[in-house]
Amino acid sequence: MDVKAILRLKPGREKSILRHHPWIFSGAVADVSGSPSIGDTVDIQDSNRNFLCRGAYSPHSQIRARIWSWDEKEIIDGQYFQRKIEQAVGLRNTVSDLRDCSACRLIHGESDGIPGLIVDRYADWLVVQFLASGVERWRAEITDALMAVLPVLGIYERSDVDVRSLEGLPVRRGLMMGQEPPQQIKIQEHGLSYIVDIRVGHKTGFYLDQRANRLLVRQKSAGKEVLDCFCYTGGFSIAALAGGAENVVAVDVSPDALQMADENIRLNKLPQDRVELIDGDVFQVLRRFRDASKSYDLVILDPPKFASSSGQVERAARGYKDINLFALKLLRPGGTLVTFSCSGGISAELFQKIVAGAALDAQAEVQIIDRLFQPPDHPVDLNFPEGAYLKGLVLYKKPG
Repeated sequence: MDVKAILRLKPGREKSILRHHPWIFSGAVADVSGSPSIGDTVDIQDSNRNFLCRGAYSPHSQIRARIWSWDEKEIIDGQYFQRKIEQAVGLRNTVSDLRDCSACRLIHGESDGIPGLIVDRYADWLVVQFLASGVERWRAEITDALMAVLPVLGIYERSDVDVRSLEGLPVRRGLMMGQEPPQQIKIQEHGLSYIVDIRVGHKTGFYLDQRANRLLVRQKSAGKEVLDCFCYTGGFSIAALAGGAENVVAVDVSPDALQMADENIRLNKLPQDRVELIDGDVFQVLRRFRDASKSYDLVILDPPKFASSSGQVERAARGYKDINLFALKLLRPGGTLVTFSCSGGISAELFQKIVAGAALDAQAEVQIIDRLFQPPDHPVDLNFPEGAYLKGLVLYKKPG
């Protein structure tokens, strides 16, 4: 690889790069020479033309470059990506709670040194997302490296997300290499089974980032009446039933997701008479339950992303407050609320403030008894705090 393009920063704008943050925003750029195309490799220099790092150029994005390496001798080619993939897979092989699981995240973008690349494994298939121009430029080499490192039957692409438009990239979905996946893939997780549709399911087919938190819910569910909101294909509901819940009410707006939830309950031979699947908007259902004076011992809130950008944070905050307010009103004294936000624009501190406001309005005295995060196969680089997107609280509602 012969790097010919140079991206030069404005004076004083190299501080984040020296701290090894992997993004360069458009406002920090003084000029670009060499006419790089979208995704091309560029050398980044400070205002005095000293080498800082090497990255992928993205002319249409506010994130103008994503960093590959801070080593001037590093060559960005197929071998580079194979080495990074081997390192990432090696890390997952050390994660103890993956030993009885057949699905996990193998590549977590920036935190694994490949900005914009997501790779999830579902049994014998990989699902990939190319979310930035750099990995799009190297998609063939990355795919070859994945097949060289991992013994899988096929690789399916799910680059059908809105963030690609910010990079000037079209959405794309379909088989990339190997065998076409079946309509449903069965995965194993801590002794339970789930069917996953990697073609059209949320994210890459399943909420792999909630694996450890599903186990926690399972451990807290014995004898409890449980309300699972935004249940999707039943991950938390099945965990609760497997943990001995007295009954579970599971709510989601998608009939297809609820059908898969029902199939997952049957697959695990769990008592169907202890679960009620409700097709409806969670906000409306919670309001109806409140008006009917329903109550539960354990409430789970795992909503989809409410804020995709900083401009949506205020609206998202209102949504989070509303659902947590309803949940706390439905929660019995002495009960537990497990509540999450996966919105990157909502920090852990802000999320706690939002939930505290909801508790105040609900006239509930609440204690935090645990804080929840994404599992270790979704690592967070110390210099990239944006990688810590999932945050959760386990709350105890004081009696009286």
